Amino acid sequence: MDKPGALYLVPSTLGEGEPDKVLPEPVIKTILSLDSFVAEEARSARAFLRRLGLERKLADVRIDVLNEHTRVSELAPLLRPALQGERIGLLSEAGYPAVADPGSELIALAHRQGVSVIPLVGPCSLVLALAASGLNGQQFCAHGYLPTHAATRSQRIRELEARSRSDGSAQLFIEAPYRNNQLLAALLETCAADTELCLATELTLPGESVRTLTVGAWRAATPDLDRRPTVFVLQAARVRVSAAEEKRRGAPAPRRLRRRSGVRSARSNSRAG
Repeated sequence: MDKPGALYLVPSTLGEGEPDKVLPEPVIKTILSLDSFVAEEARSARAFLRRLGLERKLADVRIDVLNEHTRVSELAPLLRPALQGERIGLLSEAGYPAVADPGSELIALAHRQGVSVIPLVGPCSLVLALAASGLNGQQFCAHGYLPTHAATRSQRIRELEARSRSDGSAQLFIEAPYRNNQLLAALLETCAADTELCLATELTLPGESVRTLTVGAWRAATPDLDRRPTVFVLQAARVRVSAAEEKRRGAPAPRRLRRRSGVRSARSNSRAG
């Protein structure tokens, strides 16, 4: 067997923005130097490479497909070029590979087969949203998509809010942009008024907006998120426990409780990378 090559994790823009606005020049040069790619959809991958300024003929660039329909038995052929010494790039449709996107099983296979995995710097909507939200960046959980069935979705929201209220964690999730307003309506109907909710919309794009308000405040001024890519970050107000109760449970009383009331807003003006 030839010396193993490498699997590069290739970030892409979060929308139709200009790549050089969110990707460092050395990262772009590295992407353009890779031998081949694995992507969710070959056509959009070629469009992205064209925007990067690829000088090779796109027809000559091998792009294999890895998406939610790819079977486990099909992963080994995708990695075979790296085992033969090639440098291949795992390319996401938007943002970062394997984070709320397919790809983790291919990465795991690369580790098992001794192929180096090299992450490149680039935008990840979940990280950008959490950092700009002002919510708990020390303890958080990302859930991807919530159920689309109304009753099941509401139950899931109640579970996430209860978890956040119990341990103070931030809860992150996303939705297909055309269903954003339905999810937002469910959150505002289901959550307590003092639960904080960050709406991080169109990150790194001209219409970018990151704002954290209480659910009660969002009810009074509900935005239209239709077809605007958005990350939702939820954090419930924690139940206050007396010092005596903390002592009974065997845990020290907290020195300070963060008061979370009214309106809090945040805006991320920096670009990833």
